[in-house]
Amino acid sequence: IAVEAYTNSPEMMGGRVKTMHPAIMGGILGLRDRDSAEASIHSISWIDLVVCNLYPFEQTIKKQGITFDEAIEHIDIGGPTMIRAAAKNLGWACVITDISDYDRIALELSTNKCISYETRVCLATKAFAHTAAYDSLIQDYLLPKDSFPKELSLTFKLHVDSRITVDSQDRLLRYGENPHQKAAAYKAIRAPGKGSSFSLLDCNVLQGKQLSFNNLGDAQKAIEAVSEFTSPACVAIKHAIPCGVAIGTTIFDAVRSAIEADSLSVFGGIAALNKPCDGQIASYLSKKFLEVVSAPVFDDEALEIFRYKKNVRLIETGPLSLSESTLAGKFFGDDLLLQQRDVLTISKENLTIATKKKPTQQEIEQLLFAWKVVRHVRSNAIVVANERSTLGIGSGQVSRVDAVKIAIGKAKGKGPAVLASDAFFPFRDNIDLLKDSEISAIIQPGGSVRDAEVIQACDELGLAMVFTGNRCFSHS
Repeated sequence: IAVEAYTNSPEMMGGRVKTMHPAIMGGILGLRDRDSAEASIHSISWIDLVVCNLYPFEQTIKKQGITFDEAIEHIDIGGPTMIRAAAKNLGWACVITDISDYDRIALELSTNKCISYETRVCLATKAFAHTAAYDSLIQDYLLPKDSFPKELSLTFKLHVDSRITVDSQDRLLRYGENPHQKAAAYKAIRAPGKGSSFSLLDCNVLQGKQLSFNNLGDAQKAIEAVSEFTSPACVAIKHAIPCGVAIGTTIFDAVRSAIEADSLSVFGGIAALNKPCDGQIASYLSKKFLEVVSAPVFDDEALEIFRYKKNVRLIETGPLSLSESTLAGKFFGDDLLLQQRDVLTISKENLTIATKKKPTQQEIEQLLFAWKVVRHVRSNAIVVANERSTLGIGSGQVSRVDAVKIAIGKAKGKGPAVLASDAFFPFRDNIDLLKDSEISAIIQPGGSVRDAEVIQACDELGLAMVFTGNRCFSHS
């Protein structure tokens, strides 16, 4: 039966007003044990089941060339109103918003001749989540990019591994940070142009065990870091911290250098490539113990080689580029911290030479490489590198001196190098530690009240030092 026939009222305002009528809203919302007399006076019949699909706003705004006015016309008003009404009146009415529920509700109706209260509560919960998600996407579409609104609503949908077909606890991740912790992955639903075009959850997992909480976190960090580079590059990560980063003339050279930069630490880690993985690389990596290997694409020979290492997860990312997403968030408890993503790049023109000795052109290239890496290392962070590979990384130390000690200790005996620090040196003791090292140049933000002492220490050791003017803390 058409809505107009049921309500005895025509559509209005070009179809904008159709279902918002007492015959429908009263029929859904009325309390059967209280409002029957009033319903009879107004010729309102009870509506016990509401099955409603909303205007496809999400699909509409993803279409090429869609205008703002066209998008707005695909915001459903009557649908969410009916859904919310039925969900509110769950004592008497039932609402279905998910096509996957049709069969089980039909079975329950045919078996029991009614829908149980428990089922109605479950469906009402889904309904309110459905309309909330719908509204949050509309807000995301309307909000200016890079804004910090007074009220922020974001929607996340449970991500299910596409290789999993059973509807059970397997919808969850293998476990959280530790085996006794349950965990799940949720994908953000964003309006076009408001989030990152890259999502790890959209990538193809070609083989291996189900991805764990730690695998996803580490892989995300590795892919973000390797996306910094246009030259063939590889980032090896363990516990969300880079342990080896390298670029090369070929991607194989980069992979081998990244793994050998700290072959002990990379054991059980992740390798992320920014170029295709071929048989030569697969043959090399298959001899290492790695949890995950990611690459834009794996050729047939690589897949055949990795087939014999069936537990290694292979993630095919597609082409990589620096994230254009402008905001990054972090949960603390139930609350959210939101900030602009650190996308600041440093070039030769941004550097200020602070010491008597000037860095050579080769040293400048090494310093800029080391700076790209240190941006992705947990603070306090120190990176020792040459022009193509890290030689030692000190990360996550509460004392910068300790970070320096770790980095130069790992780099000892590996040849001439430069050093990058993610923040200024508060005292000259950090520089004094370099006396017997092969470090020739330093890159750091500068800005300490004791910069003069640090510069003097560099001059005494004959080191070149440049300031970037910007720090690059990473606390995640």
